[in-house]
Amino acid sequence: MQIYGDSISGNCLKVKWVADLRGLSYRWIETSVLDGETRTPDYLAMNPAGQVPLVRFDDGRCLAQSNAIMLAFAEGSDLIPADGYLRAKMHEWLFWEQYSHEPYVAVARFQLHYLKQPPEPRIVERGKGALKLLDEALRGRDHLVGEHLSLADIALVAYTRVAHEGGFDLADYPEVKRWVATTERAAKIG
Repeated sequence: MQIYGDSISGNCLKVKWVADLRGLSYRWIETSVLDGETRTPDYLAMNPAGQVPLVRFDDGRCLAQSNAIMLAFAEGSDLIPADGYLRAKMHEWLFWEQYSHEPYVAVARFQLHYLKQPPEPRIVERGKGALKLLDEALRGRDHLVGEHLSLADIALVAYTRVAHEGGFDLADYPEVKRWVATTERAAKIG
C-alpha cells in the first residue's frame, strides 16, 4: 500500500507511527501541502478533499482522514481497547483531538513555525485550554484510556509533542510533558 503524507504534519505522522507499530508494509510518498502537491489533478482524483494523509491500498481503494486510517490500521490490535466502554472513551478522545485540540495547537504551530506569523490570540487561548484539559485528564495516569497505549495517545501526542513550535510551553503542563515522553517511548517515536 501507499501512504501519501507530509512529514511536517502530525496527522500524517500518527498514521505512519501506527503502520510502523503494526509492522505494516507500505511505501511512504512524501506529499507537500506547502508546495501544493495535494492540489494536483492526479491527487484530487484520489482524494477530492485535497488533504493528507491518504492511503491507497493495494486493491486501489483509498481512505482519507488520519483517525479513520489509524482505526483501519489498528483493527484487531491492542491499540484499540477490547472493552466496549474503554473503546468508546478512545473514540471520545479521537473526536476531541480533531475538534478541540488540533484546530488550535496545530494551527498555532503552522502559523508561527511555518508561516512565521503570530497565531491569532483566540487560537492560542483555545490551545492553552486544550492543553490544560489534557494535563488534568492525565493526572496520575500514563495513558489516556485504560492501562496501555491506545490510538488516543498516538493521536494526541502527534501535535502535542511539537506544541512549543506554536508558542506553547509544555513546562506549564507537567502531566502532559511526562505523558509525551511516556507515549513516545511506548509508540517508538521520537
